[in-house]
Amino acid sequence: MAEIKWIYCPFCKSKTRLKIREDTILENFPLFCPKCKQETLIRVRQLNISVIQEPDAKTQSR
Repeated sequence: MAEIKWIYCPFCKSKTRLKIREDTILENFPLFCPKCKQETLIRVRQLNISVIQEPDAKTQSR
C-alpha cells in the first residue's frame, strides 16, 4: 500500500485539507491554507514538497 501524508502549510505549519500519496506528482499547484488564508504555489514529487517562489510583478516603464 502506498504511503499517504498530509500537506502542511509552509507559512503557519498547520494541516491543509489535502493528502498526497508517494506516487503523487503536482506542478504549479495552488495550495490554500484555511487557517492563515495564504495561497502559495507548490511542487510535489515522491512526497517531497517544495514551494515555488514567484518573482514580484515589475512596473512597466515607458
